Amino acid sequence: MQDTNALVQMAPGAKPPAVDGDGTAAQVVPRTLNARQKAAIVVRLLLNEGADIPLEDLPDDLQEKLTHQLGEMGLVDRVTLDSVAQEFGDALDNIGLSFPHGLAGALDAINGKIAPATAARLRKVAGVRQIGDPWQRLREIPAEDLAAMAQAESTEVAAVILSKLETAKAAKLLGLLPGPVARRITYAVAKTTNVTPEAVERIGWSLAAQLDQRPAQAFTDGPGARVGAILNQSASTTRDGLLTALDEEDSEFASVVRQSIFTFSHISSRIVARDVPAILREVDQPVLMTALAGAAADDDKISVEFLLSSMSSRMADNIREEIAERGRVKQSEAEDAMTQIVGAIRDMVDEGTISLIETDNDDEEN
Repeated sequence: MQDTNALVQMAPGAKPPAVDGDGTAAQVVPRTLNARQKAAIVVRLLLNEGADIPLEDLPDDLQEKLTHQLGEMGLVDRVTLDSVAQEFGDALDNIGLSFPHGLAGALDAINGKIAPATAARLRKVAGVRQIGDPWQRLREIPAEDLAAMAQAESTEVAAVILSKLETAKAAKLLGLLPGPVARRITYAVAKTTNVTPEAVERIGWSLAAQLDQRPAQAFTDGPGARVGAILNQSASTTRDGLLTALDEEDSEFASVVRQSIFTFSHISSRIVARDVPAILREVDQPVLMTALAGAAADDDKISVEFLLSSMSSRMADNIREEIAERGRVKQSEAEDAMTQIVGAIRDMVDEGTISLIETDNDDEEN
């Protein structure tokens, strides 16, 4: 009797099980459900199992419909539950490939694989109809760009930006702002208590739209870094002459270029001694010997001594003996060998194997 009463109290439309002539319950048949009811059962089942379902990624209207349906389901018998779960499992097994939802999801999936100009145009078309979290995209842009945004927006909006960032990135952002601006924004965070999630989302989409409106950049590196990379591979006489000319034309740009230049003479000041053995393993022995034996400028000789002092004393003594026996090296051969060593160091820096010591010395001679 209690079992029958429990079944009667199931979701609207539920009926008690049929009873055979001998008084035993007949086999229970799964209820007929529509797609929305099945979805509600699956969501409830997954939540009960502790699954983290990103329901917030669904469009707002679907979130509302799903919530209403969850409130209308009541009790569901085990036979119906097993039937829906089996149907859901079969549907998953039959999935061969899953595509992102909507234009915004497609753009995120192929980010970096299509032309920046095409991606920017498509994002602009998507506009506020994009789904997902706009702040996720904003968290991925450099702190320098976020700092520029924060200064262009009101203090309250900047406070929301600061609040939505990870702690480390928020700290870096504050460090990039002028002192008075950073203090105003920090104080404004205290006033964000009553900001609604809808307002935060609107701010996020507005800022993301600003990213879409920015013209696509043809070059990922700044002009100073590009010129510096070229001069890294140039002969010292060419490099010195061009830097002198840049000083006369645009001293500020010349300073930026100098900061981007890394040559053999910078090894002693910008390489950590413990990284030297790893660097030497990436350089052929004849190349190393030619560079060390051909160093003529004072700064280059300092780098030679730095390299020798950062290796084992036995290896350093053997190299010094070979240098003495080799005699004079042509300048062109020495510069080519030094360029190869610098290239190996640059490759290791790009790969993240080693890091260069940062310097703020704008008057550094190259």
